[in-house]
Amino acid sequence: MKKNKLWKVMSLMLVLSLVLVGCGGGGGEKKAAEGDKPAAGGDTIKIGFLGAKTGGHAAFGIPTLEGMKMAAADVNNAGGILGKKIEIIEEDHGSKNSEGANVTQKMITRDNVVAIVGDPTTAITKIAAPIAQDKKVVLLSAGAVGTGVVEIGDYIFRDTLLDAVAAPAVTQYVKEKLGWQKVAVVTSMNNDYSVGLSKLFKAALVENGIEIIVEQSIQDGDQNFSAQVTTIKEKNPDGIIFTGYYTEGGLFMKEVRKQGIKAFMVGGDGLLGDVLMKMGGEAVEGSMVYCGFAADENKAGEKTKKFIEAYKAGNNGALPDMFAAQGYDAVMLLADAIKAANSDAPETFRSELAKTKDWEGVSGTITFQENREPIKSPVYLLEVKEGKFAVKDIVDIK
Repeated sequence: MKKNKLWKVMSLMLVLSLVLVGCGGGGGEKKAAEGDKPAAGGDTIKIGFLGAKTGGHAAFGIPTLEGMKMAAADVNNAGGILGKKIEIIEEDHGSKNSEGANVTQKMITRDNVVAIVGDPTTAITKIAAPIAQDKKVVLLSAGAVGTGVVEIGDYIFRDTLLDAVAAPAVTQYVKEKLGWQKVAVVTSMNNDYSVGLSKLFKAALVENGIEIIVEQSIQDGDQNFSAQVTTIKEKNPDGIIFTGYYTEGGLFMKEVRKQGIKAFMVGGDGLLGDVLMKMGGEAVEGSMVYCGFAADENKAGEKTKKFIEAYKAGNNGALPDMFAAQGYDAVMLLADAIKAANSDAPETFRSELAKTKDWEGVSGTITFQENREPIKSPVYLLEVKEGKFAVKDIVDIK
């Protein structure tokens, strides 16, 4: 009888021990605790998309994601990397800064991504970057052009044409080619991208001897710009430097034309999107936008032509924009770094990515400096013609 009782106790203890192991006791708890750091060596190489599929920034996010998917398909169709396929993890922060942080955290802790491409905007990139840096996950923005991005840490990169490179080149262009001598500068004060770009433009204007005769402040979300435009009209500038986004840019130019001002607007890639024409209509005809890529099939190299043709085939004949091209290049840069490192561990391939030099992408030639800032060439200056962006000129960066 005692033996039977002892046997039952021992059996019960054995069952309980097995249950505890199966429920995540011991080693399982350790694994869960380490879940906030990506684990290399899975069946796929997971790369996260950080951007908007809805909301005001969807015009940046959706083409970036499209480009990323095209790159992943090209890599996978060619056999993958390290015997694995690239898997794009999609999220949508809905153009909300607060959600940018949440999405970044989820992709790292839940999905175990080894790298994140995004955000296309400077503001959300600067929110996400400290999280990626802390978790030692590579973040490569395919759109952020403002200041103070890569300084966040050595896991932070971007493959964009920098405002610090483009703004001086465009300023020199409007002086030498368009004859601008005096300008108005318009800044959106609740937009980090706009504030940073205005600083760069103002420095370049002073250096090139162009007079800033009036400055005006707006806010993202504003719809009435009559007061600012009235002030600008009194000064009669040769041109308007507008550093904000396309929604406000289109509405602003509507007011400019309403008040009879004939000056044209020039700005950065924050104006690059069909929304500019939808909001501004005929008022934005002649407006100029610089960016790091334009689908000019007559001047494109073979790699870029192939990309343009593939994009058109999958998008009812539509041409790719800068964000699609840079999203494509971002995934390809990561793929080449992983291949060179022979590892998909971020701490390993990060150093290979940092060595990138004279890398030929579909959006241009890219070299990472010691601080991981890209030197990218050329600068494309686009002009709105008959409701569409057309290449006005191409400026090489030397």
